Amino acid sequence: MHNPRCRFLIIFIQLVSIISFCHYIIGISGEDNNTSVVKVDVGIILDLETEVGKVMHISILLALADYHANTSRGAIRIVPHIRDSKKDDVEAASAAIYLLKDVQVQAIFGPQMSTQTDFVMDLGNRVKVPIISPATSPLLTVKENPFFIRAALPSSSQTNAIAALVKNFDWREVVVIYEDSPYGSGIVPHLTDALLEISTLVSYRSGISPSANDDQILKELYNLNTKQTRVFVVHLRPYLASRLFLKAKEAGMMSSGYAWIITDVLTNLLDLVDHSVIESSMQGVLGIKPYIPGSNQLNNYTKRWRKRFRQEYPDMDQIELNVFGLWAYDSITSLAEAIDKVGTTAIPKLKKPDTRENLTDLDALGTSEVGSLLIDSMRNTVLKRGLSGDFHIIDGELQPLPYQIVNIIGKGEKNIGFWMKRDGISCKLKMNGKTAAKCNNKQLGAIFWPGESTIVPRGWEMPTSGKKLRVGVPLKGGLEQLIKVERDSKTQAVTATGFCADVFKEVILSLPYALPYEFIPFPIQDPLTLQDYDDLVHKITSQDYDAVVGDVTILASRAEYVDFSLPFIESGISVVVPVRDDERRDSWIFLKPLKSELWITTGAFFVFIGFVVWVLEHRVNKKFRGPKRKQVGMIFWFSFSTLVFAHRERVTSNLTRFVLIVWVFVVLVLTSSYTASLTSMLTLQQLQPTITDLNDLIKNREYVGYREGSFVKDVFIKHMKFDSSKFRSYITLEDFDDALSRGSKNGGVGAIVDELPYLRLFLNKYCRKYIMVGQTYKAAGFGFAFPKASPLVPDVSRAVLKVMEGEFMNNIIQKWFGNETDCPQKDETAITSDSLTLDSFKGLFLIAGVSAGSALLLFFLNFLYQNREILATDDSIWQKLTAIVKVFDEEKDGSNSMSEEPFESNGSNAPTLLAASEASPEILPDLPSQSPEIRISDGLGASPAAEGFSTTEPGTPVHETITGTIEER
Repeated sequence: MHNPRCRFLIIFIQLVSIISFCHYIIGISGEDNNTSVVKVDVGIILDLETEVGKVMHISILLALADYHANTSRGAIRIVPHIRDSKKDDVEAASAAIYLLKDVQVQAIFGPQMSTQTDFVMDLGNRVKVPIISPATSPLLTVKENPFFIRAALPSSSQTNAIAALVKNFDWREVVVIYEDSPYGSGIVPHLTDALLEISTLVSYRSGISPSANDDQILKELYNLNTKQTRVFVVHLRPYLASRLFLKAKEAGMMSSGYAWIITDVLTNLLDLVDHSVIESSMQGVLGIKPYIPGSNQLNNYTKRWRKRFRQEYPDMDQIELNVFGLWAYDSITSLAEAIDKVGTTAIPKLKKPDTRENLTDLDALGTSEVGSLLIDSMRNTVLKRGLSGDFHIIDGELQPLPYQIVNIIGKGEKNIGFWMKRDGISCKLKMNGKTAAKCNNKQLGAIFWPGESTIVPRGWEMPTSGKKLRVGVPLKGGLEQLIKVERDSKTQAVTATGFCADVFKEVILSLPYALPYEFIPFPIQDPLTLQDYDDLVHKITSQDYDAVVGDVTILASRAEYVDFSLPFIESGISVVVPVRDDERRDSWIFLKPLKSELWITTGAFFVFIGFVVWVLEHRVNKKFRGPKRKQVGMIFWFSFSTLVFAHRERVTSNLTRFVLIVWVFVVLVLTSSYTASLTSMLTLQQLQPTITDLNDLIKNREYVGYREGSFVKDVFIKHMKFDSSKFRSYITLEDFDDALSRGSKNGGVGAIVDELPYLRLFLNKYCRKYIMVGQTYKAAGFGFAFPKASPLVPDVSRAVLKVMEGEFMNNIIQKWFGNETDCPQKDETAITSDSLTLDSFKGLFLIAGVSAGSALLLFFLNFLYQNREILATDDSIWQKLTAIVKVFDEEKDGSNSMSEEPFESNGSNAPTLLAASEASPEILPDLPSQSPEIRISDGLGASPAAEGFSTTEPGTPVHETITGTIEER
C-alpha cells in the first residue's frame, strides 16, 4: 500500500472514473439542451377500480407505445401522468388540479364519469388546456365549453335508432327505465322527443337509484306490471341492469308479450354481466350499440391488448376489449397527431399570473400557451384507419357511427340489423357504411323474443290493475239515441249507450292493443253550473279526462287545445220549420208565383214604358192626344194592355216600335214564368214549409229554437246576424215539437236550428209535420277528443275508418236513427221558395230600361235640335222651358210625315180605294181580324200601306174607320 506506484495507479483510476462520469453527465445534459427530445406532459384521469377504467388504461398505454415506436416521431416524447379518481368526484377534481398546477400538463384525457368531467371541464376552460373525456352524458355540452372534446358518442345519439326500432314494430307506448343519477337521467328528454316524432308516447318513466336494494327494484317492477305498456327501454349500467333483469324474471316480466330494449351502455359492456344472468333472465332482449367494423388491424390489436392486460393486471380475471377502449386508443392517437402539428420545439410550461398576492390553488394555475393550438387541431380530427372505424371529431364531437341491432340469445348476442341516420333500419352494411338492402318488419330477422316466442309483442296488455283511460261523456236529458249515460245504484258503475258510445266501443275493439277505459259523466244541462260542450272538452286540458266521447262536434276553436280523431259521422247545420196547409185552397195564391219586389218592379216598368210611349207618340199620333185625363189614361192603358197583347193603338214612331219590341219580349218572358210557377203551385202535391228563407226569420222577427248547450246559437248570431234575444233553448225532441206547434206568437218558435244528426232524429219522429229548409252550413262532424299530441289519435282515427268501411256502421245507424223510408211523405231535401224573385229577371229589366231610356234620350235630343231657335233667344230659362213645352204639346204638321201617315196624306183616294175593295172581294181578300198591318193596292201598282199596329177592331168595316178619321179632321 505504501508503494508509490500503487498509490499513483489508484489515483489515476479514480481520476479516470471521475472524468468518465462527468463526461456522461455532460452528455446527458447536452441531449436536453440540444432539444433532441421534447417531452410533453399529458394527464390521464381514470376510475381504475372499474373494468372500463382498466380497459381504457391498457388502450392508452398501447397507443403511446405505438406512437413512440414510430421512428419518424422521435423528436417528441409524450409522458403520461396517470391518476386514479377512485369513483369519487372530489378525487377527480384534486387529480386535475394537481396535474395542472404541479405537473403542468398540456392536455388531460378523462375523467370517464360525467359528474367528474363537469368540474374538470371548467378547469380546462380556465387554464385553456384541452379536456378529452369519454363521458357520454348529453348534459355535457361542447358548444358552451370551447376546451372540451367528447371522445365518445353521447347517449343521446342512439335515441333515433331506438325510436326507429320502436316504429318498426308499431309500438305506440313505451316505459323508460333509467338510472336515477345525472348520468342516467340525461337521456330521458332526448329519448322522449325522438319517440314523440314517431307518435309514440313515453307512458311512464321509472328511475332506479344506484343504491336501490333488490326489494325496491322488485316493487318498482310490480308497479310497472300493473300498467298496460309492455315495451321497456332500459338505460342502466351493467351492475344495476343485472339485478333488474333477475328481478324482472322473478316478476314474470320476461315472458311472452313483453319487449325489452337495452341502450348501448349495457350492450357494449354485456361481457361484464354474469353469464348466468344472461342465460336465465335476458333471453330475447334487443340491444343497440355502435357498429365496429372488423379488420386485421383490430384483430392484431386485440391480441396485443389481451397480453398487455394480463401483464398489468395478473390477479384479475380476463375481460374483453370494448368500444370505450377503442375510443381511448383513437383519442390518444389523435392527441399525439395534434401535438405533432404544434411543432417539435420545446413546449413551455403554463404561464403563471403576474401578481404577488396570495392566490388560491385555482388562481395559481396559470394558462397554457399552446392549449389553443392543440384544441384547434383536435376539434376537427379525422382518423380514417381508427380501430373503432372512421374516427371523426367535428366541432369537438365524435360523429355518430352506424348502430348495430342485436338480439341476446344463449350466452351472447346475434346481429339482426343496422341503423343509420340517412337510411334508417337496414339488413346489411357495406364496408363503406352504405346500406345494401332495406328491411321491413318481416325481414328484420327471426327475432327471439322473451318467453321463447317468435311473435312480435303487441306492446299492450290488459293490466291486472292500474290506471284506465278516463273517458268523459256528456250527461244530459233527451236525445238518448246519440248518447245516454246511466249509473248503477248498487255498484255505481257508469254505462254509456247510444250511437256515439257504440261507435267508440267498436273502435276500441279494432285497436291493435288492449285499451281499458272507464266512463265519467259530465252534466251538460245542470242549471246550477250551466256547463256546455266546450267545458266538457276543456276537462282534457285540465287533465281531468284522458278522452271525451259523445256528440261532440269538431270545431276550430276546440282543436286549438285538443286533438280530434277523424269524424265518425258527417254533420252540418240546417233549419226545420213546420209544414203549412195546402196552398191550393188559398184565395190569394195567384200572388204567390212572384215575390213582392218582383211585383213592384214589374208594375213600375209598366208605368215607365207607358210614359215613354206617350212621349214618343204625343206629337205625331192623335190617339195619344186630347184632354189630360185621356192622355194619363192612355199611358196606363197602353202599357198594361201589352200584358195580354190587347193594345189596339197604332204607333207611328220608329223609336216607339223599338221600345215595344223589347218590352213585348220582356212581357212574354214574365207571363210565361208566372204561368209556369202558378201551374206548379196548383197542380203539384208537396210539403210546403211555412218559411223558406232564413232571411224571413229575421225580417218577421221570429223566435228560433236550439238545443241546450249547442254551439249553433253562436254560429247564427255571428254569421247570420240573428238577434240573440230571439233564441230559445230546448232539451228533448218533444220540446222541439211543442215549440214549433205553438209558433212564435204563442210562446214557441218559428224554426229549429241544429246539426243534421239531431234534425234527422227529429224528422224521423215527426216527418209529417216538419220539413228541412234552406241551405246546409257545413260542419266537420262528431269526433273523439284527446289531449294534444296524444299517440292514440292516429290509431283511433285508423280504427274509425275501419269501422266506417264495414257493415257495422250501417247496422248501428239503422239501429239508432231508424229506417229513413218508414215515412213516405217525408222529404228531407232542403226546400227553397217556389216564388220567382227579382234576381232572375234583372237582366231583362236592365235591357228594357236601357232601350226605353235610350229612345227617350234620342227623342229629346232630336226635339231640342229642331227647336234650337227657341234655345237661342235671350229669354229667361223659365220662358224657354215654357216655350219648349208648348211646342211639345202642339201637334206635329202632317206634311212633314207623309210616309208615316199614308191615309191622311192621300185622304181623297183612300176612301175610294177601300170602297172598291169592299165591293170587289176578288181584289181585297178577307184579312185576319187582328192583323198587325194592312196592305192596300191602288190599282196602279203595289204600294206599301202605313206600318204599325192595326187600329181597327174585329168586325169593324174599313170604310167606317176611315170615315171616322175624316170626320175628326
